[in-house]
Amino acid sequence: MPNVIAVRGARQHNLRDLSVDIPRDQFVVITGLSGSGKSSLAFDTIYAEGQRRYVESMSAYARQFLEQMEKPDVDAIEGLSPAIAIEQKTVSRNPRSTVATVTELYDYFRVLFARVGLPHCYQCGQPIRAQTVPQIVDRIVQFPEGTRFLVLAPVVRQRKGEFRREIEQIRQQGFMRVRLDGEVYTLDELPSIHPRRNHTIEIVVDRLVRRGDIMSRLTDSVETALQHTEGLLGVQIVDGEDYVFSERFACPDCGISYAEIAPRLFSFNSPQGACPACDGLGAHLEFDPDLVIADPTASVLDGAVPVWGRRPPALIQTLLQGVAAQYEFDIQQPFEDLSDDQQQLLLYGTNGEPVRLAYAMQGRTHTYEQPYDGIIPNLQQRYRETESSGVREELERYMRPRQCTTCQGARLRPEALAVKLEGHSISDVTAMSIEGAHAFFAGLTLTAFEREIASNVLDEIRARLHFLNSVGLGYLTLGRAAGTLSGGEGQRIRLATQIGSGLVGVLYILDEPSIGLHQCDNERLLESLLRLRDLGNTVLVVEHDHETILAADYVLDIGPGAGEHGGHLVAAGTPQEIVNHPESLTGQYLSGAKQIQVPPQRRQPDGRCLRLLQARANNLKHLDVVFPLGLLICVTGVSGSGKSTLVLDTLAKALARQLQRARSLPGAYDALEGTEQLDKVIHIDQAPIGRTPRSNPATYTGMFDTIRGLFAQVPEARMRGYKPGRFSFNTKGGRCESCQGHGTLKIEMHFLSDVYVRCEVCRGQRFNRDTLEIRYRGKHIADILDLTVDEALEVFANVPVLRQKLTTLQDVGLGYMRLGQPATTLSGGEAQRVKLSRELSRRSTGRTIYILDEPTTGLHFADVQKLLDVLQRLVEGGNTVIVIEHNLDVIKTADHVIDLGPDGGDGGGEIVAVGTPEAVADVDASRTGQFLREVLQYGDTAASATPH
Repeated sequence: MPNVIAVRGARQHNLRDLSVDIPRDQFVVITGLSGSGKSSLAFDTIYAEGQRRYVESMSAYARQFLEQMEKPDVDAIEGLSPAIAIEQKTVSRNPRSTVATVTELYDYFRVLFARVGLPHCYQCGQPIRAQTVPQIVDRIVQFPEGTRFLVLAPVVRQRKGEFRREIEQIRQQGFMRVRLDGEVYTLDELPSIHPRRNHTIEIVVDRLVRRGDIMSRLTDSVETALQHTEGLLGVQIVDGEDYVFSERFACPDCGISYAEIAPRLFSFNSPQGACPACDGLGAHLEFDPDLVIADPTASVLDGAVPVWGRRPPALIQTLLQGVAAQYEFDIQQPFEDLSDDQQQLLLYGTNGEPVRLAYAMQGRTHTYEQPYDGIIPNLQQRYRETESSGVREELERYMRPRQCTTCQGARLRPEALAVKLEGHSISDVTAMSIEGAHAFFAGLTLTAFEREIASNVLDEIRARLHFLNSVGLGYLTLGRAAGTLSGGEGQRIRLATQIGSGLVGVLYILDEPSIGLHQCDNERLLESLLRLRDLGNTVLVVEHDHETILAADYVLDIGPGAGEHGGHLVAAGTPQEIVNHPESLTGQYLSGAKQIQVPPQRRQPDGRCLRLLQARANNLKHLDVVFPLGLLICVTGVSGSGKSTLVLDTLAKALARQLQRARSLPGAYDALEGTEQLDKVIHIDQAPIGRTPRSNPATYTGMFDTIRGLFAQVPEARMRGYKPGRFSFNTKGGRCESCQGHGTLKIEMHFLSDVYVRCEVCRGQRFNRDTLEIRYRGKHIADILDLTVDEALEVFANVPVLRQKLTTLQDVGLGYMRLGQPATTLSGGEAQRVKLSRELSRRSTGRTIYILDEPTTGLHFADVQKLLDVLQRLVEGGNTVIVIEHNLDVIKTADHVIDLGPDGGDGGGEIVAVGTPEAVADVDASRTGQFLREVLQYGDTAASATPH
């Protein structure tokens, strides 16, 4: 086997017939400007070919069940190992997925608690002991005199199948009746059993009435039932409740028994374990009065309740007016001016008391009475009864998840929560951080018998927790919803899983694993990557991080520019060879020949500020935070210290709610002062700018509307009567109907991957022939969409609206991007910069606050400089920019830094230091400050520290 992965003639996307040799069994970093072709080489060429070859090695039958990737445009790749991609877009958004489930730790927890957990009575808290036959009989004879009941022997519990053999055995044993899924049948009348559904089958051992002479017969029936079920017994009171008794576990005082302590009892995805009130979700969707009454300054008859539209339906109007007349208040006044009792009356109804209504008919007034349920119960009824997914989705806009009051958010039945391990339930364990759980299981003491049972499970749990800790995720709680994880956190979870798998000879490809990591966590991440390499694997990382590049065995620098100007190999070799390479822009930044400069003078606060008081969501420790307005503010801190909770979950949502009447629910806080100095808040995140390939930068920024208008003004278009809609690929008329404006046709190949072929009619241009005959400055509409931003700027230099939008895209480093590039192919960093450019192109009032979350994601050193120029321009206009960031080049250029910590998770949530970067660097307790000292050039402006 060759000792290199040899790529020859790669032309995927913007790669320019690239040929490169990548050393095997080494830690290799691919770097270069954003858009230069790094991901095209790593993921779209090398990984795609590795995955394609693996799938094609399987049978045709197996291939039809596996996702297959399109063959990349490359001449040859030799020396390729089985490839595993660890990307950022793989985090589950399922509300049932948690950190514990996606890491598979929860499966081991369930086995551990089922085998060595100590059950307790969930009513009185006593440890549960096994029940003897006399104890079971004594409990049953406590039923009231005359109670009719069945003695049942459950032989099948919630399993799939037809169970013909079991039913035949029941018949041979002389029993006449069984209870199937809660209904009693004779064996001759038993209906057919659906083999793919879960069923419970119980033998009806006896039918009894509670009387004084029942003891002997009851004892015999109990013993018979227990013999047939390995110690399990059911009793059903006729037309009443069911009881379960066990020879193994039962509370002697409360009579509560455990049917079976199995792993599925601890699964919130199974009916045996899930809380029956919330179905294992831990929360309910409930209508929130703050969302239902979206405009409290209006009356309920005139727009306060947007779900009704401008005015409520006629019947509801009549009811509301009747309620107001009967309870003597003015229904026309704003909702906020009503008393609390009057508001509650409108929201939740009259508590069964009818409302007297009147109507006129044939000159006479008639009265009648009708109950008034209230606005929220009425919406709840609509939500329950509707069969329309659209109506349900619309109503959910006015709902919020509320913690389940039955399980208190623990998701499980009380029986499962009452099983303890050293006094901790399984829910208590998932409430721990990874670091805390690691300490808990490391110190767990078991008896010799329990150790023999649980040793393998415990070894696996401890190993997985150790690996998660080693990639800097110790601050995450195990019960945290997977959908709330950042891309970097999700990627590092998968990385920890791969380290634990111990595979050898694999090609691992990672996409910026350092995203979201503080510098102090970077070292542990690098150790994990090197451990993967030392196992005998090739680790290929797309990365811009300074420390990661310098720690690599081999570096590939792709460029020299982005888009059309990229796709070439600029330099390859050890980090030192890259540093010494005269043409490598990356090398110049690594050597210090080029660097992002510290501003010669920082802006000073002018007294205007926002004050957020007593912020306490998640791990925040009742913080009072001051955000000076008119500055570039960086919120920093170790991973998990509370940055996102403070800025995104609390401040951004509170501002949106106060300034823009948004429905978002902010994290808990007492007050937000100073909002009268602002007119709007703009949160620019990394979410995609569109969910379909039809969305692109031109449509998102609004340029396409202007461009279509220009084409409609061309003399030939006016002569033909073409309107702007003619030049849209989303509507009939101008688009190619053969491919419906897609430009490609999907051909299903069954057990091979689907093939996308260029539409033969429009040749991939999306529009029909007549539309393409209209030209603006020699180019038809498809040509325009194929232009890069830089090229489009030359074409539309004389169109002020387009020139402004294109210039801002260029300013944020997206000059290489094509106007018609599908939104689904943009990276998170590119999507964020497209959004930033759209905001920049709007007229600024100087009273806007911009909030960005790690905007340097996916940016090369040179791109970070462009981004900073843009942010500084926003601040120069009088606006405020708040950035959550770990990048030291951004932090050192800020006017004001708020550093959280000192650690992550429970050890965070406090303000460690506040002030200029120099001030934070002087605070010994600040981990960010320790790294800032290395990059700052101290001058006379160094400020005094403001520790907290």
